[in-house]
Amino acid sequence: MPVSATPLSLSTIVTTLRTAGCVFAEDEAALLLSTADEPAALAAMVERRAAGLPLEHVLGWAEFCGLRVQVGPGVFVPRRRTEFLVRQAVGLTPTPSVVVDLCCGSGALGAALAGALDGVELHATDVEPAAVRYARRNVGALGQVYEGDLFAPLPGSLRGRVDVLLANVPYVPTGDVELLPAEARVHEPRVALDGGGDGLDVMRRVAAEAPLWLAPGGSLLVETSERQADRATEAVGCGGLIARVVTCDELYSTVVIGTRPPS
Repeated sequence: MPVSATPLSLSTIVTTLRTAGCVFAEDEAALLLSTADEPAALAAMVERRAAGLPLEHVLGWAEFCGLRVQVGPGVFVPRRRTEFLVRQAVGLTPTPSVVVDLCCGSGALGAALAGALDGVELHATDVEPAAVRYARRNVGALGQVYEGDLFAPLPGSLRGRVDVLLANVPYVPTGDVELLPAEARVHEPRVALDGGGDGLDVMRRVAAEAPLWLAPGGSLLVETSERQADRATEAVGCGGLIARVVTCDELYSTVVIGTRPPS
């Protein structure tokens, strides 16, 4: 569909999106209409969405924990199921607190947690330069964002001081990445999806080093799949943390929490 300055009607947009295979064409059309500031921009957005770009990349934002988180090409889109991890973290975060968000992507988790609580000293890291740029926009004055692999770019002064460690690591087994929807497989960075042979390679690295960074009584929270939960719990426990699993059927979310013993 060529970009045009002629205003598109809601019915035309819905038909275009439905023809392109968008299941929630009506909802998406309403979002596009409310976001575009002029007819030409709207036409361009509809064209990009019909071509298969993730809706959030087309809009320029994703809704997460009541926030509009800025996202764009090459950036992992925060999933609604991960809101459950943030809710668990809220209940574990003291005031004041030191929070670290590893594999932060757009910075959605850390920004949501720091925005929900007072007295949070937030630090976030990601290895993808594009993700770091967006995370810095979303975190803003709430904290610091560093570019680098997992714990490597963090200030050494944080060792033994972290109260809550968020780690939404990639956990899709390498062999399953090609089975993901094209919106993720084609348009999101593979490093944010591919968790290695069984999907737990990055999680094991995080769990092994987490006890060095957590304060006594501090907790690591990682998202995983239901079928990986037992092995993920074992990985977190092998790092010396007391591990448990919490789930949310509504969001189809599984989170492993590992807590450093208080003494």
